[in-house]
Amino acid sequence: MYDRRTDEVPPTAPTPASAGHRSTTVERGSFCTARCTCGWSGPARRSRDRARTDAAEHLAAP
Repeated sequence: MYDRRTDEVPPTAPTPASAGHRSTTVERGSFCTARCTCGWSGPARRSRDRARTDAAEHLAAP
């Protein structure tokens, strides 16, 4: 059984590269993964904070 819960990543100032991107975190069991509406998905992390950081880095990337 999976516990699936999503949290939105706090918004950052939009940049041209991140325009139209929206990130969330998804929990499956004891792992948390950052996902974006563009199809990007970060690695599974045990730390929710690290998954949110992955999402923020993705949004900030050019």
